[in-house]
Amino acid sequence: MLHTVAKMHYIGEMSQVQIARQLGLSTATISRLLQRARTEGIVRIEVRDIYAPDELGQELALKLGLVRVEVVDAPVSGALAVPLSRMLAAADLRAGQVLMIGWGRTVSAVIEAGLPPMPGVLVVPSTGGMQQHAQHFQSNEFARRAAEVTGGMPHFIHAPYLPDAEARDFFLADSSVQESVGLWGRIDAAVVGIGQPYGLERSVSGGATPVEPALANAAGDVVRHYFTRDGQVLDWRGESQMIAVSAQQLRATPLVIGLAVGEAKITSILGAARARLITALITDTRTAEALLEAFVQGA
Repeated sequence: MLHTVAKMHYIGEMSQVQIARQLGLSTATISRLLQRARTEGIVRIEVRDIYAPDELGQELALKLGLVRVEVVDAPVSGALAVPLSRMLAAADLRAGQVLMIGWGRTVSAVIEAGLPPMPGVLVVPSTGGMQQHAQHFQSNEFARRAAEVTGGMPHFIHAPYLPDAEARDFFLADSSVQESVGLWGRIDAAVVGIGQPYGLERSVSGGATPVEPALANAAGDVVRHYFTRDGQVLDWRGESQMIAVSAQQLRATPLVIGLAVGEAKITSILGAARARLITALITDTRTAEALLEAFVQGA
């Protein structure tokens, strides 16, 4: 009876009077039954907190241990360009300082949407070439385009991101590669995408990373540094073989802005923050609310 009355009232949206008439009971009895349904846990009433984007950002920054989180209303990658421009403008990069640009669809979208002027800033990609045809894998092109829109100076890495072990030293011996790679040791700000869990990433993009059993439990990646939900960076062959900015260099960078949109990236964002591979985050309202809910559930 409790379950029936509860469903009629809360799901069927019938009034207590209507239920009483249909079941041949008094309204006082229906009222007592509904009260019992709540007391015994058959019915749970929840009032969700509604956060403004600024409040969401502040709450998430505290929970993720980040210096700043910006939240936008629109779940469109290009919309992240506005708060990104604010963050980069606040960093006040001057000529000769280093801006590192990652790769991926979201990074591509914000570059095309516009970045603030940073004349004379040295712009370097985060990895060597991905040897993939898709536009969002073209790391050198991202650096070129970012330099073009900011007034910076691009530096390129003409080497594959994951060469054969015996070829890695050959590529790193090239003076132009050395010059660009050397900038990773003094990055002042970086913009990076946060990749999805390993299995999802490969199913969506085909994956620029070979199949790696060691990555089966990867919650996501930042510049192909894969990590668990708890922030442990996973040891796969690419960690020592990649031509890419290292996890240690990312952690030494004052401002690493991670870009991520979508509930599929909840564990990815958690892992990236816990691995200390990002210091700031830009996301959308829906993703931010899902992150807060993950903390409520014991993330």
